[in-house]
Amino acid sequence: MKLLFDFLPIVVFFVVYKMTENIILATAVLIPASILQVGYNWFRHKTVEKMHLVSLALVILLGGATVLFKNSEFIKWKPTIVNWLFALAFLGSQFIGDKNIIQRIMGDKIDLPFKVWRTLNLAWVGFFILSGAVNIYVAFSFSEDIWVDFKLFGLLGMTVVFIILQGIYLSSHMKNKE
Repeated sequence: MKLLFDFLPIVVFFVVYKMTENIILATAVLIPASILQVGYNWFRHKTVEKMHLVSLALVILLGGATVLFKNSEFIKWKPTIVNWLFALAFLGSQFIGDKNIIQRIMGDKIDLPFKVWRTLNLAWVGFFILSGAVNIYVAFSFSEDIWVDFKLFGLLGMTVVFIILQGIYLSSHMKNKE
């Protein structure tokens, strides 16, 4: 459910684009949808994930530029910038503190050797770099319509496949904390 909620503004963007074939209008709707997503999280949980804040900031900045200048290239860069910022954060976490980001997120739920945490974290770095690169390739090599489809189905599909592969990798190393 959380993954679906994370993708809700993208779904709204997709539906508006498919109904109107107007990426400027779809982006204009994406901005308040993203604000509402973050607001709902704050209202419901009294906290907002950093991922949502970074995404919201970029939606407002790049989405605003898209609408203001009527140029879709700004919004097409957003998934790449988000992915590459997360790759940088995950990579940096290897060197800051005694736990990387993945271990900080999941370490209280499962017990893994340090090497597995490091491998898992670096796998996320690679995934984020690849996702950003594939987005740029699709955004600037194919039609706008194909990019919009990819933004929802391609990036979501890549994420789901990666999470499944991560689960398979983890299953051979996991020890539940009791």
